[in-house]
Amino acid sequence: MSDPIRVVLVDDQQLVRAGLAMIIDSQPDLTVVGEADDGAAAVRLVAQRPCDVILMDVRMPTLDGIAATRAILAAAPGQGLGPRVIMLTTFDLDEYLLAAIRAGASGFLLKDGPPEDLLDAIRTVHAGEAVIAPASTRRLIEHVASLAPALPEDQRRFASLTEREREVLSLMAKGLSNSEIGQALVVSEATVKTHVGHVLAKIGARDRVQAVVAAYEGGLIRPGSEADGPA
Repeated sequence: MSDPIRVVLVDDQQLVRAGLAMIIDSQPDLTVVGEADDGAAAVRLVAQRPCDVILMDVRMPTLDGIAATRAILAAAPGQGLGPRVIMLTTFDLDEYLLAAIRAGASGFLLKDGPPEDLLDAIRTVHAGEAVIAPASTRRLIEHVASLAPALPEDQRRFASLTEREREVLSLMAKGLSNSEIGQALVVSEATVKTHVGHVLAKIGARDRVQAVVAAYEGGLIRPGSEADGPA
């Protein structure tokens, strides 16, 4: 059996951390290895205690979750390495989410969501994917991405994408898995993985969430367009 996924909890409310820890430690493949009550403490903790996934609150004293995420991932040894960060948020924090993605967060969870979503999200980001599948999260990404106008420098990021890579990115924005994208394009899952890797490398995105938001920012995908699929 492989080692359990190591999780760090960052939230300024002790009861929230206790509840999250209870849920996570109930799973044989997950374990909480540390807790912090603000962003600055989280940066220090992660520097001393290796972990795989961080559940990070957005608004905290001393250092907020966005700045803490940026600092933690900036200290990672390379692109795509280091712990994965899932932001804990509510819909009234929409204005912060785009900044969180730019800082390197791999997904979002609503604090009032079901425990199953939390556990699935931890396993998903640890596997190298991003949490964009739930309809609520797709709507959230669309909303925050629509707050930023398409800029020429954003649009230039997509100049090197092939037509097939643009198709793959559009399907990623709908929340489709590699297997589902393969079915839609009638290609193998291995081929899809190759296309996804090329997309991320060409536009400089850490993962799928960053790629999708970048596509909205650059105008490659328009909020409310058919590319977004059903909500």
